[in-house]
Amino acid sequence: MSIEMSARIGAMIVHTASTRGVPAELLTAATGFDPASAATPDARMTLETETALWEEAARRSGDDHIGLHAAELLRPGVFDVLDYVLRSAPTVSHALERLARYNRLEHDAAVYTLLDETSPEHGALTRVEHAFLNGFGVQSRHSAEFTLASHVVIASQITGVRLPPLAVEFRHAEPSSLDEHVRVFGVRPRFAAPVNALLWRRADLERPSLQADAALSRIVERHAQALLDAMPEPGGSYAQRVRRQLTEQLGRDAVSLQLIARSLRVSERSLQRRLASEQTTFDALLDEVRRELGLRYIADPTLSISEVAYLLSYSEPSPFHRAFRRWTGKTAGAVRSELAAAALRRTAPRSVAAAPAVPAARAAR
Repeated sequence: MSIEMSARIGAMIVHTASTRGVPAELLTAATGFDPASAATPDARMTLETETALWEEAARRSGDDHIGLHAAELLRPGVFDVLDYVLRSAPTVSHALERLARYNRLEHDAAVYTLLDETSPEHGALTRVEHAFLNGFGVQSRHSAEFTLASHVVIASQITGVRLPPLAVEFRHAEPSSLDEHVRVFGVRPRFAAPVNALLWRRADLERPSLQADAALSRIVERHAQALLDAMPEPGGSYAQRVRRQLTEQLGRDAVSLQLIARSLRVSERSLQRRLASEQTTFDALLDEVRRELGLRYIADPTLSISEVAYLLSYSEPSPFHRAFRRWTGKTAGAVRSELAAAALRRTAPRSVAAAPAVPAARAAR
């Protein structure tokens, strides 16, 4: 089964190579990857294409540490929603937890595992492991080095201080020179390890982010969760792909079959046939996604009903009101009032008279 990832990763590799004198056209000719495709939010590329890009970029630039150098070039927004979810987190530790949760927005098969450890010398530690799901291919050397170095770079960017890990481990064999590894990581990595990993002092990861923004964090995390919920599993159905595209596009554009087909790089007729073979239609999927997001948004008291209609790409509130009544049998205002009343009941203190009695045998303990 082919692994796919965001085309933004390919565009980032092409950009890094261009800073080392390699024209984008050469990489496109050698790999077939067009960096302009990354302008489409949901554009994907294969693991094979990513590996070819890294190898060609390294060979043509003469930079044997291009993965490390690509990480040092990272700036906010390169990875769109995932990037802002991480950078708006209150601490590095929270950012890593979000990375483990939302990384599938950028990569089908890469997973993060966060492990708590302790040592007599350093106290509480956090180990961050990065690997592919079983049976889903092998990460190239330059990709692995970029991945781990990017965490060190971004952690330093969001805290304003250098946060070198205590240890770095790579699965691949040791390269001929380690000078750049030591410079970037601040420590000599270990190679031929069972898994790619970083080991950090937990106290370092609790440093506050200078870019923390609670309001922005809530917005982008809500959007990231919606995108994640709509994502197909690797090799998922066309209905899953359409649902993800709709979740991505609603609130940005006037969604249409033509727009979604173009995003998936298939003809409208072909997309309709494939959805029909899965016993669904474009209009049915659009209505389902709008219903799911509408119920989620209406529960957020910070959003006006007009804003909810806009986020679902309705041209005005009245079609949203009609759709909401069809979905629930109630008005949007009534459902919002019910949710607010339920939330108030959950947070209200219970009276002493209403509290359950403590059994005598238990009270005597």
